Amino acid sequence: MLSRFYQRFSVHILWLAVVTFPYMYYVATTLPANNDIETWLPKDSAVRATYNEFKRHFGAEELILVGLELNSTNPELIEAVCERIEELAGIRQCWSPARMRVVMGELGVSEEEVDRRLHGLSVSTDGKLIGLVALLSPEGLQDRAATVDHVKAQLAYCQLNGDRSSLAGAPVVIAELDRLGGKESNQKFFLITLLLCLGLLYYSIREWRLAFSILGLTMWAINTTLAGIHMAGGEMNFVLDALPVMVMVFTLAIAIHFLNYYRESSDDPDPLGAALRLAWKPCCLATLTTGIGLISLTISEIGPVCQFGYAAAFGSFIALVAGLGLTPALLTLWPPTSVQTPLLSKLFSTVGNRLLDRSRTVALTTSCLVGATCIGLLSLESKIDPLDFLPKDGKVLSDVVRIQKELTNTQSIEAVVNFGDEKIPFMEKLTRVRDIESQIREHPAVQHTMSLASFFPTRFPESALETSRLLSRAQGQHGDNDYIAEGDRLWRISARISPEAGITEQQAFDELVEMTAGLPIVFTGIAPLLETAQKEIFRGFWESFTTAFAIITLVMIVSLRSLKAGLVAMIPNLTPICIVFGTLGWIGFPVDIGMMMSGSIALGIAVDGTFHYLVRYQEHMSETRDSQQSARFALLHTGLPILQATIVTSIGMLALTLSSFGPTSRFGFLMATMLVAALLGDLVLLPSLLYLRRSTNKEDSTPLRRHQVARPHHLQRRRSAVVRSNADWR
Repeated sequence: MLSRFYQRFSVHILWLAVVTFPYMYYVATTLPANNDIETWLPKDSAVRATYNEFKRHFGAEELILVGLELNSTNPELIEAVCERIEELAGIRQCWSPARMRVVMGELGVSEEEVDRRLHGLSVSTDGKLIGLVALLSPEGLQDRAATVDHVKAQLAYCQLNGDRSSLAGAPVVIAELDRLGGKESNQKFFLITLLLCLGLLYYSIREWRLAFSILGLTMWAINTTLAGIHMAGGEMNFVLDALPVMVMVFTLAIAIHFLNYYRESSDDPDPLGAALRLAWKPCCLATLTTGIGLISLTISEIGPVCQFGYAAAFGSFIALVAGLGLTPALLTLWPPTSVQTPLLSKLFSTVGNRLLDRSRTVALTTSCLVGATCIGLLSLESKIDPLDFLPKDGKVLSDVVRIQKELTNTQSIEAVVNFGDEKIPFMEKLTRVRDIESQIREHPAVQHTMSLASFFPTRFPESALETSRLLSRAQGQHGDNDYIAEGDRLWRISARISPEAGITEQQAFDELVEMTAGLPIVFTGIAPLLETAQKEIFRGFWESFTTAFAIITLVMIVSLRSLKAGLVAMIPNLTPICIVFGTLGWIGFPVDIGMMMSGSIALGIAVDGTFHYLVRYQEHMSETRDSQQSARFALLHTGLPILQATIVTSIGMLALTLSSFGPTSRFGFLMATMLVAALLGDLVLLPSLLYLRRSTNKEDSTPLRRHQVARPHHLQRRRSAVVRSNADWR
């Protein structure tokens, strides 16, 4: 029935794909991007609630810190640049050292004290680097990338671009992440992936027309997936950068398996119908398990990971539609005439035969390897640092490192002093805040601190009227929502942590909390949020993986209709996870936000090959009741397509390592490594375990030979093809 449907409507189906492609492409290319650091952080947590409360009172306080060489820039030009930057719609206020000096001078701070306060904040210790602090306005927060571009344009106008200026701050990092995760940046490695996959397809098919057509189906699947995300209100982010390549390899893997079933059915009167009967169950089950592995990522509270889970699961379904739904339409127009490469097929058969003949040794050796690497899982750690996402040789990272080293760290630990409803004179509050600030500054990792007290002299005027005037000036110059809120009930102290302190910001955060225990202070900032994100990465990794494993195991048991067989079949699928992540634990390599996702994804993909193998194994086992013959039969008929599909998918994933974006590169390498490791489970450990299984047919448990082939009834019509292929097992 299906073959008749395709014979009649193939042209219409393919024309529908061609007609819809331009629209899907347009919608996909207009998918908005959002790499805001806060989207990486858990939504429902105490530290997130504290940070949101801080932002409600004091604002996000995102800034761009511009470093300028003093020896090549005169003071008049620096002030002109400061004025031009402050005129931008995305900038609320811009501070230069000269402006801060004027404000402090008006408030009675001595010149010597001003110099001491500015050095290490807006002026480098050697006095050669000047820092301009540009605070973002609400408009600037809405479009950070555009604001950064406008600041760069002003610097270029003043001939201070290139090496004559350095930029740092969260908006700069986010803008760079948007660029690295954008289409133009990813186009390079995506085109390389296309060329590699085209070459592998031609090697497998040996027909350029069909190879190009199948690659066209993958492009339709990719753009349909991205268009669907856009229509659902989703956004592109740095994690989703890997999605196009994943959809491509999903589609190609299904198409390669279907082509193999079509070739195997070449002697059947209806090869297309026979191929569809053979392909639908393993392909659908494989897509189901892949989708389960991806959906399990939605357990994570980290926004981009959760979005990736939904988007990639949708992409795996689109890949099934393209690979299993549209590929048959192509074959009705251009049926393949070539056969598998005899040399590769014979080599694979020889190696597989020898492995099965030594199945006990092979199973034991592989199990020992998996067990040894499993121990490394106990040492697995997580890490999330936005600077790790930037190219090591890029200007953005070098600028940030330089500014952190010579000026200040743009990320701060924020302390909010809450005086409550207690009636305390303003001057006494200011004195208390200054004492607390001095206590915080005693921590060896604190580079410097800033509060409203930083703009006042150490000794105040004796006249209350003069003091009130000083306060009014300070609020008029710096804004009344920067360092105090709700009148003067809440006071803010910003502590900058030195990158050379030798400890993490989270360690400094914990020690500051301990140092100020008993004081009315609440600490917040990006540091504790990132620490929470790291814990969420680790928790999400294990929860998503165990959830995916449990559900996939249940699917395996139901599909095989055997509890024992389902559990045994899942053992090889742990092989890539144990080997790769266990090795990471052994060498002490931390898992980042991109690598975390690969465990569940790899599990879902690894099961693909298992299903293709087990479906053929069950078919043969139901007829012969001989596990050894069935293990050989299944390996012969599915092993080479599994190998080919893995080569295509792993090389496609490996192309992601060409990305200059750290998480995408590491994700691609880890996925490629686990896909190759999955071959050890699917083509070595699983056949060996099934070969050792006791056969129910006691009379005939000899290995398959050229003259001894048992076939299920629906394979009888392909007798000559099966006999011919089994000749390789001699």
